[in-house]
Amino acid sequence: MKTDIPIPDTRNSKLETHSASAAWMNRGKRTLMNTYARQPMVLMRGQGVRLWDLDGKEYLDFLAGIAVCNLGHAHPAITEAVCRQVQDLVHVSNLYHTIPQIKLAERLVELSFADRVFFCNSGAEANEGAIKLCRRYSWQKFGPDRYKIICAANSFHGRTLATLSATGQEKFWQGFAPLLPGFVFVPFNDPAALEAAIDNQTCGVLLEPVQGEGGVKIPTADYFPEVRNLCDKHNLLLILDEIQVGLGRTGRLFAHEHFGITPDIMTLAKGLANGLPIGALLVTEEVAAGFVPGTHASTFGGGPVVTAAALTVLEILAQPDFLAEVKAKGEYFLNGLRQLQPRHRFIQEVRGLGLILGIEIDGDGVPLVDSCREKGALINCTQGNVLRFLPPLVVSREEIDRFLAILDDVLP
Repeated sequence: MKTDIPIPDTRNSKLETHSASAAWMNRGKRTLMNTYARQPMVLMRGQGVRLWDLDGKEYLDFLAGIAVCNLGHAHPAITEAVCRQVQDLVHVSNLYHTIPQIKLAERLVELSFADRVFFCNSGAEANEGAIKLCRRYSWQKFGPDRYKIICAANSFHGRTLATLSATGQEKFWQGFAPLLPGFVFVPFNDPAALEAAIDNQTCGVLLEPVQGEGGVKIPTADYFPEVRNLCDKHNLLLILDEIQVGLGRTGRLFAHEHFGITPDIMTLAKGLANGLPIGALLVTEEVAAGFVPGTHASTFGGGPVVTAAALTVLEILAQPDFLAEVKAKGEYFLNGLRQLQPRHRFIQEVRGLGLILGIEIDGDGVPLVDSCREKGALINCTQGNVLRFLPPLVVSREEIDRFLAILDDVLP
C-alpha cells in the first residue's frame, strides 16, 4: 500500500520548507512522465510579475508561463470573470450555443481581419486546425492534388504529429518518423527561397511573424508584404501562427500589423485567457467555408469559463493606451539590454519587438538560466544560446531595471 509523504508546516523554519520542496519534487518525479526538464522549485503563488515558491523565495517572472500570463498572475478582473462564470455554467459541449463564446468570437472579429472563429484548447490544436482547413479549402477549390504547405526552417508550431511535421527543427522530429508528408521548409526571411519552393502541389504558407522558439528572430520590414504578394499570385493561403507573439506581445494586438498585411488564417492561444487553456482559429468568410459540420470539432473548445476569461483579457489588451505602453516598455527594455552589451562581450546580438526579447550569447545559455533563478529571476533559453525574455505585459520599468541588474550580475 502506498503511503503519503508527510509535508511539514512550511511556516516554521527554512529547513522545513526545503524539506517540503524536496518531498513534493520527489513525488512528482515518481508519478509524472519525464517530458520536462523542470526547475528545482515548487511554485505556490503569483501576483502581477512576481512568483513565490514553497520556500517563500520571491522571483521576477520574465517568462510569464511562456508568453501566457500577459496580464500577470492573479489579475483581479480575470479572477472575478472566472468565479462568476463557474457558478453559472462550466461545460455543455459545442452542440449548444453559449453566450461567452459568442461574445468572444464577435470581439475577435471586430478587432481583426477575420470573419469567423473556431475555438479549441491550445496552440498546437489551433495550428492543427489551420493545417486541416488549408488543405480542405484547397481540395474544395482546386481538387486533391494541392496539399503541400511551405514552412520556415527554425520554426515551431506544436507537438502533435501534424504540427511537429510543420516544425522546421529536426531535433523535435527524432523518434517520431514517419512524419506527416506535405511540408516543405525554406529559410525564414527569404522570399526568393519561398517563391522557388512553390509548385503545382502547394496550397499554403505557414509562418510565425516572429520566431520565438527559434531564437527571437525578427524579419525585415519587406518580408511579409512579399510573402503576401506571392500567396496572392499563386492562390495560396497565408497562415500566420501568432500563438506566442499575438495578443499585445509585440506592442500591437496582432504581430502582423507591424508589416501592413493580413493573413487568410491566424492562430492564437497562449495569452488569450491568461493561463486558462484556449486556442482560436481566425479566418476569412471564404476560407471558413472549407469546414462544415462533421469536418472538425473540439469537445472542450471555447467553453464558457475560458471564453469569459478571454473576453476580459481581450478588453484590457485591446486598449490603445495599454498597447502603446507595451511598445514603450519594450523599447526601454531593449535599450537596457543593449547597454549591457559593451560590458559583456559574451553577448553577440540583442533583438526584440515589444516585450518578446532575446540576447544571443557566445556559449551555453542554460547555466545562465540557473544563475538568474538563484538570484530571483525566471527566464529560459532557446536554441541553446539565446536567452529569451517574455515578461507579463504589465511589467513596470522598475521591474525591468531590477531584472537588468540581475542579468548584468550573472553575465560573464
